[in-house]
Amino acid sequence: MNSETIPVRILAFYLPQYHPIPENDQWWGEGFTEWTNVKKARPLYRGHLQPRIPAGLGYYDLRDAEAREAQAQLAKLFGIDGFCYWHYWFGGGKTLLERPLREVLASGKPDFPFCVAWANQSWTGKWHGLNDQIIVEQTYPGRDDDEKHFYHLLPAFEDARYIKIRSKPLVFVYIPDQLPDPNFFTEFWNELAVKNGFSGIYFIGVHYIDWDHQKDGFDEKTIHQPFHYIHTYERKLSRRLAGIVKRRVLLGWPEVYHYRKLIEAYDFSLLSGKDFIPTLIPNWDNTPRCGRRGVVFQGSTPESFKKHLLEGVQYVLRRTAGEKMILVKSWNEWAEGNYLEPDALWGRGYLEAIREVKNTPTAI
Repeated sequence: MNSETIPVRILAFYLPQYHPIPENDQWWGEGFTEWTNVKKARPLYRGHLQPRIPAGLGYYDLRDAEAREAQAQLAKLFGIDGFCYWHYWFGGGKTLLERPLREVLASGKPDFPFCVAWANQSWTGKWHGLNDQIIVEQTYPGRDDDEKHFYHLLPAFEDARYIKIRSKPLVFVYIPDQLPDPNFFTEFWNELAVKNGFSGIYFIGVHYIDWDHQKDGFDEKTIHQPFHYIHTYERKLSRRLAGIVKRRVLLGWPEVYHYRKLIEAYDFSLLSGKDFIPTLIPNWDNTPRCGRRGVVFQGSTPESFKKHLLEGVQYVLRRTAGEKMILVKSWNEWAEGNYLEPDALWGRGYLEAIREVKNTPTAI
């Protein structure tokens, strides 16, 4: 970070599901990746912007080291400070989608900071026409498994590129309240980290705004935009949320909200004492993945995202404690219509928005 940029770290969540795995071949058909749903998406109502078409990076395969390098170079160029890889440990040593990070560790490339977010959630077929069928169940076998999990990630923690805060590897936990004993888990991993030469683990939990994260052993908290924020503040913000344009074109069609109203509802003036790290979304349309059961935040533009990001940065800079950090969901969740990577409609517009905010400290 040079003297011309604002002192706020911007991290982007990163989805690794852009390479075939045997499990996805079995469940969804041979060769399935995130691109499968992206390519087959079609408009579901008048004005629905589908399909989303990647530009620049194209329909990449994360088995390709050059694709991973190109992503990192692009992120670095526009002011992203690191990727937060979604990490899938289902208990009993069961992992999925580990290959991209494994190859990043083995090769030492790209030279770009990273950390992990444990997506501790069962995979179900709920959004794919399989009702609530469990495809892979998230389990918590106990202390021995927690220890195996830690040592599975230790090579990543020891990597010089791994993001550390006060000599502590940064780890996100997606659903802290699903841990059988959050305090035991965080204390145990802290002990293991100290045993292996660190000062502990810097835990950030993805939860609701009013969650007492310190009680469960977490250093900070964030929310999982867009739904956690709405559910938490729907009463306090009832008048604002009433302005969100929500419609069902026909029974069973997607819920459609206006992105502009969403960012207005994300009222940082109400959050000054809440002690959390903002997670912001540039765009959202998960109908490629969920079909008519999806949710769309319509009308997002790079300019509206820039406004949202600027407000988030101002909030972070006013924090009296905690890390000066912004999280963006996501770098590449294309089947959620939730990405920063260039597309055919806006090009590099969302990345330009980040660079403009980060490189104009006089505007803060």
